[in-house]
Amino acid sequence: MSGSQQLNSRLKNFNAGDQYEIIDVVGEGAYGVVCSAIHRPTGQKVAIKKITPFDHSMFCLRTLREIKLLRYFNHENIISILDIVKPRTVEEFTEVYLIQELMETDMHRVIRTQDLSDDHCQYFIYQTLRALKAMHSANVLHRDLKPSNLLLNANCDLKICDFGLARSANFSDENSGFMTEYVATRWYRAPEIMLTFKEYTKAIDVWSVGCILAEMLSGKPLFPGRDYHHQLTLILDVLGTPTMEDFYGIKSRR
Repeated sequence: MSGSQQLNSRLKNFNAGDQYEIIDVVGEGAYGVVCSAIHRPTGQKVAIKKITPFDHSMFCLRTLREIKLLRYFNHENIISILDIVKPRTVEEFTEVYLIQELMETDMHRVIRTQDLSDDHCQYFIYQTLRALKAMHSANVLHRDLKPSNLLLNANCDLKICDFGLARSANFSDENSGFMTEYVATRWYRAPEIMLTFKEYTKAIDVWSVGCILAEMLSGKPLFPGRDYHHQLTLILDVLGTPTMEDFYGIKSRR
């Protein structure tokens, strides 16, 4: 099968409307596909994120949460939604198409393919912390910061994406931390989430940023745990064992 045939096969059910000319598939995830495209009326290059969330209530919640938050934020280091393609009829509303800024790559790909200079690391982490300050000032926890969620372009501009797990820092739900443990990416997960503390704070995002910075500098993950127990072992090997006060703060029987 030729390259064009493979592309046509992957885009067979990609219906973003007549205003957009699809160029290529730039990413795929558990419940969505991202394509680069051109907005025909303006010639602007954009990214179109197709989400098919309606098979699972959790995906619906994540999609709604991401749309609400990204429509709220207006920050140069947070990805923005330019438009949402409306379905022609209610019966055809089986997919969601988000039109977003087009970025060329992500931090995960960059780290895997090249060494970063200290100047690059400094500039990238500066932009990440600018975005984090904006989120935390709005009492929003991202909860899934990792290299693949830091989008980059050739000018070294950085934008944080994927707010499907984000939530208010004031949100109170005794099961929320428990659920996050099984969804958020383990290598960048703060210990208090793995230990299912009853409450956690904005510090969980700061932990993730620290792990990302270490990976930028070394070119490899700081705590690449194989499973839950191995992850904690790697962390304790570096940071030492917790104090008794911390120990008694652990509520999980596991």
